[in-house]
Amino acid sequence: MRGEGVGEQRPPRRKQVQNGADYSHQHSNDNGFNDTNNNGDVVADEYSSRHKATNGRVRSRRRKRNEARIRKSRLFGICGAGCLFVGSIIAVSIMWVSPSDSSTSQNASFSGPANSNGVNYFGNYEGKDNERILSKIPNNNSPLTEEQEQEILQAAHGELNQFPISIGTDDNGSSTTWETIQHPGTEALKYSKGGSFSPQREKRTTASELAEVLSRKKLRGGSDNANLNGKSSGSSIEEGYMRVPKFWDPVPYKIVSDERERRSGNANVPSPDGRPRDGVRRYLGNFGSRLMTPVEAKSIGSRVPNSKIKGELLETIFVAIASYRDYQCSQTVESAFSRASHPERVRVAVVDQIRVGEDSPCSIPPDGPCEEYPNQATCKYQSQIDYLTVDADLSVGPVFARHLGHRLYRGEYFAMQSDAHVAFVLGWDNEIIEQWHSAKNEMAILSTYLSGTEGHIDLKTGKRTSKSRPIMCKSDFEGGYGDSKHLRHGQQPEGVPFIHDMPTLNPFWAAGFSFGRGHFVVNIPYDQHLPWIFQGEEISIGLRGFSYGYDFYSPEKSVCYHFYGRKGVPMFWENSSIYRGSGDYGMTRLNAIIHMTKPSINGKAKEWIHTDELKYGIGKVRDLQLFFDIFGIHVEQQKVENHLCRFVGRPMQKAFIPFLRTNEMGLDYGRITYRFVDQWKDEKDDDDDDDE
Repeated sequence: MRGEGVGEQRPPRRKQVQNGADYSHQHSNDNGFNDTNNNGDVVADEYSSRHKATNGRVRSRRRKRNEARIRKSRLFGICGAGCLFVGSIIAVSIMWVSPSDSSTSQNASFSGPANSNGVNYFGNYEGKDNERILSKIPNNNSPLTEEQEQEILQAAHGELNQFPISIGTDDNGSSTTWETIQHPGTEALKYSKGGSFSPQREKRTTASELAEVLSRKKLRGGSDNANLNGKSSGSSIEEGYMRVPKFWDPVPYKIVSDERERRSGNANVPSPDGRPRDGVRRYLGNFGSRLMTPVEAKSIGSRVPNSKIKGELLETIFVAIASYRDYQCSQTVESAFSRASHPERVRVAVVDQIRVGEDSPCSIPPDGPCEEYPNQATCKYQSQIDYLTVDADLSVGPVFARHLGHRLYRGEYFAMQSDAHVAFVLGWDNEIIEQWHSAKNEMAILSTYLSGTEGHIDLKTGKRTSKSRPIMCKSDFEGGYGDSKHLRHGQQPEGVPFIHDMPTLNPFWAAGFSFGRGHFVVNIPYDQHLPWIFQGEEISIGLRGFSYGYDFYSPEKSVCYHFYGRKGVPMFWENSSIYRGSGDYGMTRLNAIIHMTKPSINGKAKEWIHTDELKYGIGKVRDLQLFFDIFGIHVEQQKVENHLCRFVGRPMQKAFIPFLRTNEMGLDYGRITYRFVDQWKDEKDDDDDDDE
């Protein structure tokens, strides 16, 4: 018998429990001690006669407490069994509706969700945005609603709204944001020669020479790509390959696009037929297979705080400039920043094709280096400028240079294109944005040939001195016969516009000036595979844009002017001997893609390079034959109806604007029955137009 402690109140006798006390009965006594000893045994009961009455009352109270505990325990048991039953039903339901072999994004780790083929969305990319994105992907197989897709993209708002984003460097060819492509001139001549071609040139620029002329940012990297095919010597031009930045394609758009396909049962990653997997382009209408929705279109475009008005956000502008050994390139960049009302929203990307030792690179500001003259606008905003410096001997015309420029786009709200020798007016950024908004058309592209600086702008003050501007309405076939003949825009009429408060509808697009939403250069990038194309690039971009649903306008007021009549300026034609003959393949491809190929004299069409045909091809939103019919272009006869300029202007505006979609997603050409026919065949073919 164990002795009792002084003043200790004994608990009632309990049963002994194997491996310790029974959790449903174990409790502390009034002195704070458990009713088991250190070995888990129940402490013995011994009562003193002098405490019997007191202990009797204690036993009664404890018995009632124990009974209450037992009732509560039984209640919890019943509830637990019910919850277990319901949970089992839910688990069985989930197993029934979920395919056993699918890998959903919710099962992925922090590094990113895997698609139906186990491909990780993010790879080694890490960031807090990823966790937010993962949390927004519904854990089911139902199609995503528009709201759910926007929640996913909003979760990545920090990534999609960055500005400015530099392209970065490609040190030793190791950057994951760069890729290796075959030079288009080499590609065309290899195609013609059965896979063997090595271009020849007199002078070779080494990597060290090229690096010496790069200022602040070295976008081409520290390698001349000499060993891409495993050889120990040679340069990029000799091997026929180049390292270039990849197109802008943020991961969140890939996630939404892959989820769309997985949930519709059409997932094809990787694509068995080689179709491109660009996430942002699949999201934006899937390579022109359908018109973008307003929500999809509006998801593109970064904004930055207004430096002058607190709390206001400004739409950003991407300016692409292709320069070939142009001494005025740095002046153009300086003008873009110094004349802007809000230079903080402008980002300029220059493709600078130069010869080391002969040309001054565009990256050196017009007044001299920033270390000596830091007050230049180019110096103040140098973090918003990218220079992709390319050996001039690699130049094969403006199409490839501008293709490289489109690779430098990084999600800005607007995308603009100009030549490397223009002067901007004061407040050009505010003016052109206001004109674009006045069209009330998300698919509007403001584009025209530029007037010359003389008589139109005060070069010292940047003030406009003329109200006239050109419109785009005159085009005709030129060239040889068949595949080599192409549609070329001629000199356009210019005058003071009669249409005010909105831009003027045009059928054609111009390369010298183009301004529209950023998704235009995402959907309609310059074709990588068109060497030696100069005349023909405009109808190519214009028809591709039309097929995707874009509409072209001339701005009411020009915001920049062109330096014409320059003498002694080098031209890219000086490289024609390096890739002689490749232009024929470029023109054949161009005409074939835009459905303007005429059979050759022997009745057999030429072979052409089909690489990336979908990526740089025609959309399905509008049929090109509709364009030809409306504007009097006869592809088979390779002729046009003249005097189109007499229709473009007020008549076209009056006839077409009523067919602008109510959701502002472009003109509904399917409802337009107008067909232009020349009613002035016996009159002189002049440049008169109804707008002036």
